[in-house]
Amino acid sequence: MNLRDLIRETVENISVFNKRDVLSQDYLPSTLPAREKQFRELAIYFRDVVSGGSVSVVLVGKAGTGKTVTAKKFGKEFIEVVKEKNLRVAFVHINCYKHKTLYLSLIEVARQINLSLPNRGLSAQELFGLIHEHLEKKKIHLIIAFDGFDYLANISPVEDIYLLTRVYDELGTQLKSVSYIFIIRDLSSLMGLEDNIKENIVKNVIEFPPYTSSELYQILKERVFEEKAFREGTIGEDVLRFISNLYGSDTGGSGNARLAIEALDLAGKIADSEDSQIVTIEHAKKAVNQINPELIATSDIIKELNLHELFLLKAVIDLKKKKNIDFLPMGLVEEEYKRVAENLGVEPRKHTQVYEYVRRLKVMGLIVTNKSRKGYRGRTTLVSLSVPLLVEELITEEIEKKLQSHSE
Repeated sequence: MNLRDLIRETVENISVFNKRDVLSQDYLPSTLPAREKQFRELAIYFRDVVSGGSVSVVLVGKAGTGKTVTAKKFGKEFIEVVKEKNLRVAFVHINCYKHKTLYLSLIEVARQINLSLPNRGLSAQELFGLIHEHLEKKKIHLIIAFDGFDYLANISPVEDIYLLTRVYDELGTQLKSVSYIFIIRDLSSLMGLEDNIKENIVKNVIEFPPYTSSELYQILKERVFEEKAFREGTIGEDVLRFISNLYGSDTGGSGNARLAIEALDLAGKIADSEDSQIVTIEHAKKAVNQINPELIATSDIIKELNLHELFLLKAVIDLKKKKNIDFLPMGLVEEEYKRVAENLGVEPRKHTQVYEYVRRLKVMGLIVTNKSRKGYRGRTTLVSLSVPLLVEELITEEIEKKLQSHSE
């Protein structure tokens, strides 16, 4: 068979999928199985917005427990409900790993609410002031969901987080037009904040526990039979129960819905690759064996790293493979980082900026650092990788993508 015929045959084969986007991470389902309680709690807190107030709520839970999808779904539905009361509300979702500072986050907020900004440089406070003026003029209440806020809180200057939580004191206005949803994985990640700032943030907390097997089954069942991810008759409940039992928190799993959905999607792809008209438990077993939970959890973060952070992470991986040691002296890492950048035709950043990248990567959980002890001349920082070496391929892909976009 020639290559053109191979493509033609593959394209013309009927897939087990009907609407595969239903299984994507960004898909917003019509209902939220096992998260009605948390959704209702959000609604209770946000009643204050209807009466002219502002709200701050923290959503806390491990990866894959439904925090982001609940926040997005709530924002979408809340906007429609308050329309009936002639209130205008806008909802903005900010990925804090992508928009790494308060300033960049506010630039993105302005973009999403269609606010044109002057070309001159603005401070975060000035940005807030312009956003507030825009909201007041348009009579809009804005809900900002800071996803990964624990990361932003740990890398930002204290004055930025203070401004975020006490913005109306700083602006000197009584009209409160902004509410917050802070999405974090663990409350302990905010313990380093000053007490007065922490108290302003951690007022209203909604917990998201890991999903049980029966809850995961309801989620998968909805995606398959209600949202029609697969063609009718191509997948049975036995496959859904197998995956749900594997990942359910009550049956020894992580309770991570994202992993369960990823396994379901991959099982479908394997069925297609084998020209099977149905998805079987064997396909699901193969899918589960191919999924690396650590890699999936890390992949989203890696995709949001800037070019130099990727270079630095690649330098740590390259040195770990060359030297076969876990903890690497910072000086050696910095030299390797410069070599990686220069080999790819990019001018490396200075020493101070490299240390800032190390700090960010540490906060993201991609590396760990320790101070040297015996065996090293003087005191130095030691750097070690805290994610699987399998991320190397993903890092290389991201570097290539960003270099390509830079050259265009």
